[in-house]
Amino acid sequence: MTDVLLFHHAQGRTDGARDFAGRLGAAGHHVTVPDLYDGATFDALGDGVGYAQQVGFDTIVERGRLAAEGLPDEIVYAGFSLGVMPAQMLAQTRPGAKGALLFHSCVPAAEFGQWPPGVPVQIHAMDADEFFVAEGDLDAARDLAGTVEGAELFLYPGDQHLFADSSLPGYDESAATLLMQRVLSFLGTSGNCSSSPAEFVVGGEAGGHVRSPLWSWLPPAACRHQLGGSVRGW
Repeated sequence: MTDVLLFHHAQGRTDGARDFAGRLGAAGHHVTVPDLYDGATFDALGDGVGYAQQVGFDTIVERGRLAAEGLPDEIVYAGFSLGVMPAQMLAQTRPGAKGALLFHSCVPAAEFGQWPPGVPVQIHAMDADEFFVAEGDLDAARDLAGTVEGAELFLYPGDQHLFADSSLPGYDESAATLLMQRVLSFLGTSGNCSSSPAEFVVGGEAGGHVRSPLWSWLPPAACRHQLGGSVRGW
């Protein structure tokens, strides 16, 4: 069982974000899903981004920091897109982090100092997502994957941004299912098994760093998760 603090994306704490957390909880993990938007949700990504700009990105990150207070130090921080900012900040600056899961976004590690030794990280995005590719996130992710022990970058074929949110039109079931499998393996091995820096690509060219077959990444059975979890934040 792993404690997870999961931050929603710019459209708010959607049903899809809750469903994702519920799947982690059903696999035996304890998941906290704070609401950084005071209950607001948005049908369009642009409207959600506009709201975040109005509130202020620094305020969003601070709300994320406050959400971690009272939670265990040994925790995995996860975030979708906008939620990557508080997740990555906490993973890099709050002592005791067991790992980070960064979905659809990645901030240059230098924004929060250096990446802490011994903290594994997975980054997941689509290879033609204009937000991820054109705005520097892919470069930041590749830098992490190429320099940090235990860092993995997974690129999926497609151009959808929030493809793992089952409540949004951009949901990609096959990619989201594979993402979930990798996340569950990560949560089952976080803090127990290590891996070398690598970049993984599904259905395309890596474009740099290490390319590895999936069988070489999958953890041994002894490192997998146990059942009996919960979800908080509804």
